[in-house]
Amino acid sequence: MSTESVRHTTSSPWWRTAVIYQIYPRSFCDTNGDGIGDLPGIISKLDYLSRLGVDALWLSPVCCSPQADNGYDISDYLDIDPIFGTMEDMDRLILEAGRRGIRIVMDLVLNHSSDEHRWFLEAKKSRDNPYHDWYIWRDGTPDCPPRQAAASFGGGMWEWVPELGQYYYHQFSAKQPDLNWANPEVRHALYDMINRWTDRGIGGYRLDVADHLGKDPDRGFTVRGPRLHEYIREMSAACFQRNALVTVGEAWSADPEQALVYTSPDGSELSMVFGFDHMKLDQAPGGDKWSLAPLDFVALKRSFAHWQRTLYGRGWNSLFWENHDLPRIVSRFGNDGRYRAESAKLLAIALHGMCGTPFIYQGEELGMTDPDYALEDFRDIEARNMLRDHRAQGWSEERLLTALRARARDNGRTPMQWDATANAGFTDGEPWARLCPNYTEVNAASQLGQPDSVLECYRTLIRLRKEIPVLTDGDFELLLEKDTRIFAYLRRDGLSELLVLCNFSDETVTNPIGPELWPGDKSCRLLVSSYPEAAHPASGPEACLPQYLRPWEARMLLKQNQEPDRKK
Repeated sequence: MSTESVRHTTSSPWWRTAVIYQIYPRSFCDTNGDGIGDLPGIISKLDYLSRLGVDALWLSPVCCSPQADNGYDISDYLDIDPIFGTMEDMDRLILEAGRRGIRIVMDLVLNHSSDEHRWFLEAKKSRDNPYHDWYIWRDGTPDCPPRQAAASFGGGMWEWVPELGQYYYHQFSAKQPDLNWANPEVRHALYDMINRWTDRGIGGYRLDVADHLGKDPDRGFTVRGPRLHEYIREMSAACFQRNALVTVGEAWSADPEQALVYTSPDGSELSMVFGFDHMKLDQAPGGDKWSLAPLDFVALKRSFAHWQRTLYGRGWNSLFWENHDLPRIVSRFGNDGRYRAESAKLLAIALHGMCGTPFIYQGEELGMTDPDYALEDFRDIEARNMLRDHRAQGWSEERLLTALRARARDNGRTPMQWDATANAGFTDGEPWARLCPNYTEVNAASQLGQPDSVLECYRTLIRLRKEIPVLTDGDFELLLEKDTRIFAYLRRDGLSELLVLCNFSDETVTNPIGPELWPGDKSCRLLVSSYPEAAHPASGPEACLPQYLRPWEARMLLKQNQEPDRKK
């Protein structure tokens, strides 16, 4: 039996060797000409995703919604929004993806609903309505709200309802009232909904703002409330501990030690969480997300190392650079001009060499960039509220534009760039959002089958994760911790060693990794590189340790030990 067969017949969950691809449905592929991506569009691209090699598709919400927050304000959890298609389309997507060995992961928005959800419409009718306590209400007067704090999308967290003489609580938009998780009727209604989707064939769930579910506004807890883990364990027992589901919690507040609680190997909570420590390191200390600062590269390396070491053998990591809430990583931490392709590949190699489950956001595998929008092009609710609030604080138009181009969620939501035809092959109609102008050069059609493309680099990395056990099982050692340009680390599992070597700069630098750390021998193999002339696997010491690293050069190298390392 092959090594790969052994790994897949053990009790190790499928998602530990998987790569998951996130789709933002309204920007992926439109088939009916209305300018908004849809479920049939996703189905039409399943062969592309199968060729890429991904194991699961995480869909941002496709349930019925007024779209105040682009689907993260759900008005019916058990039906598909007509802009995306029908329930029959969803069933067909699950079926067709499954035929290609791809699972569907749904986005669960459990912290809040839309204010147009039937539950909230009932809750607003009277204090005695059976649904009133499904949300969080407090008495007050129009000029004196309860304990006030800023909502995540600007403004306050309490919204006045004059006909009731009460405020309702919302951590995000006023169009997104928070559900009252302290009410067991709410929790069990949500569990029933989740189980009904699982019965339709859903393979896992991403939990939006999972760390908010235990909130206690009266005591000032917006995240990590006192009952948070009680609720998650209850939900896991009721919903997740069957059918080999993968579950991922969004947890902006989590550090590695807290992630251990969420991801305990006993399976009592979640498979993994999205921790965002590494995505806060170009933010000015004490400022909000719009307060920009140069990336602290040494802190970035230390952050990755801390997560890798803390969770190794005890929890599980998610690995990601991008999602629907973040700008494009090649524009943020790479060089999206002269070295766009090289830095996009470097960022992929740096991430995919670590321990955890990698996530790819649509277009990341092409090296898509931020679009350099004008102020009027930013349409997201958070961006609009930022403009209102920061103009009131006296920010100049230039500063506003710089901040939005660097941080706005719109940057990652431009339509997928399929080819060089009109509207990048995304739609025959008018796209709901303006495309990134470089789509005629940066697109899937131009990269398919091109061995040195960003797309083919991602295909190689996905394949390697399924073939090389050290990528899944090896420990992690950060090298050159204080180097301000080189990110290098070792992975070891006793049978093999993997070295990842990345030059995060526009300069050619002397390679600081010498043969005393990585002795050359015939077993040394170059697996993947960010430069064309080194892209094809080669063997021997000369393939392993070049004298210099070119701008944005990355190499992933493998050595097989002759005998298992008994010290491990």
